[in-house]
Amino acid sequence: MTTARAEHGPGAGPGGAGSGSVRSWPAWYRTLFMSDVWERFGFFGMQAILVLFAVAPRSEGGLGLAKADAAALFGAWIGLAFMLCLPGGWVADRLLGPRRTLLIGAGVTTVGHFALATPWLWTTPLGLILLAAGLGLYKPNHQAMLNLMFGKDSGRREAGISLMYVGIQVSALLSPLIAGFLGERVDWRLGFAVSGTAMLLGTVQLFISRHQFKEVGARPGRPLGREESRRAFRRIGITAAVVLLLITAGVASGGLGPAGAIGLVGTVSIIAPVLAYLVLYRSKELTAGDRRRLRSFLWIFLGSTLFWSMIAQDGSSLTLFAKESTDRQVLGFDVPVSWLQSATPLFILVLAPVFAWALLKYRGGSGGVPVKFSVGLGLTGVSFLIMALAAALAAGDRKVSPLWLLVVYLMHACGELIVAAVGIAAVADVLPRKFIAHMLGLLWLFAALGGGAGSGMVRLIDVIPEPLYYLMLAVMALAMGGALALRRHSVQRGLAGDEEMQDAATGRAPDPGGRGGRGGRGTDETTLKEDSPA
Repeated sequence: MTTARAEHGPGAGPGGAGSGSVRSWPAWYRTLFMSDVWERFGFFGMQAILVLFAVAPRSEGGLGLAKADAAALFGAWIGLAFMLCLPGGWVADRLLGPRRTLLIGAGVTTVGHFALATPWLWTTPLGLILLAAGLGLYKPNHQAMLNLMFGKDSGRREAGISLMYVGIQVSALLSPLIAGFLGERVDWRLGFAVSGTAMLLGTVQLFISRHQFKEVGARPGRPLGREESRRAFRRIGITAAVVLLLITAGVASGGLGPAGAIGLVGTVSIIAPVLAYLVLYRSKELTAGDRRRLRSFLWIFLGSTLFWSMIAQDGSSLTLFAKESTDRQVLGFDVPVSWLQSATPLFILVLAPVFAWALLKYRGGSGGVPVKFSVGLGLTGVSFLIMALAAALAAGDRKVSPLWLLVVYLMHACGELIVAAVGIAAVADVLPRKFIAHMLGLLWLFAALGGGAGSGMVRLIDVIPEPLYYLMLAVMALAMGGALALRRHSVQRGLAGDEEMQDAATGRAPDPGGRGGRGGRGTDETTLKEDSPA
């Protein structure tokens, strides 16, 4: 088993898990690495210009939405995309397996980008829906494949996921510069087309290299029977047809305008995670220990919700602040608004190797996952205190230096490196492996709650002074971070495996062989064969 891990694990070779060179990692890791590079290029390119495209007048090729509606559109779209991650996880768990679902999601995302690139107005909502559906299929299953291929080494999972940010942030750095410039200065649709081309390259690369995963993720973890599959496909088809008819009728009658659609998505994104959590919690396949861990992980779900509602401000309220309240003149050149969104990926690119090393070095320790989340939320809270001061200085018609935003983006980058890597890695240890795609979908469903809440909160910009709005966000993030820090020991105890709980109750020392894992399942040869290509 040791030899197998050395051959197939990310720590193979002198680079190891802490190496900053992708070449030292296995071929399957490089494939997932590059597919995410292309997917993130498309995502961040689209994100950089979506709100600007939405507020641009119809005469300039935009949607002509009001400022609050445009900002809320971005939050609602993020919420819808995250919300569809749960069905995406279910499709993988019960119908297709993570690998095929991942490839289908990449294809649907590609079509969505090119739908936005067409010159017809009616293809814009269609493109946004396809992008959300594609992301819902792609994202949880990309993460599921990572977790399945890494096996049970949570430290290397965290390090590998954090290091992956190095590559994807290169594309995230370049995409606003390329797609943003073409969108703002040439044609909005051309910017969307560049994003679509990148996603097409990623889809082709993923298809060609699919053999590298061998049989891992090829089958659903909890497959439906033949009759159950027929019923599931029939219900999915009927539901999709009914939803499409209702949307078409609402648009045709004028009863479902942009504001109504955004509000509907926000409402659903708030209800869905609560229902999905309760359904999973009551599953007959879960043991008492599984439910205990799921209860404790609710704190992580809620922390993720709040964190992503804060980060969603980057593409909505902070983008509009950059457009209206910053002096972007550099040597006579007016820097495009979208270029400022390259700051976060630049910071992540520089800092990811450091965080990968730190997460590997301090993988355990007092408080574990809740403490790391608390630090991420604390950084985000402080960033909005800074933002509140910048907004106060920019009151009236005054403009401030973009350096204020750069400091905020730096703190968001640090928080994201912690919360995203730790949250995704921690999900793998909560429930049995067959629930991994479902749990990742649920994680992003709670992120959808953040997007839905954010799409509602951002409307407060037109109601309360902007400095007060950012101060409110700061208080929320700091309060949640403080609550997680205070409850770190109880949350960490709740997340412990069954054997760890038994050891603590009897006063026995933990098994150094690592057999105190989730539910006492251990890391025997059978588990390794199931959990990794080794």
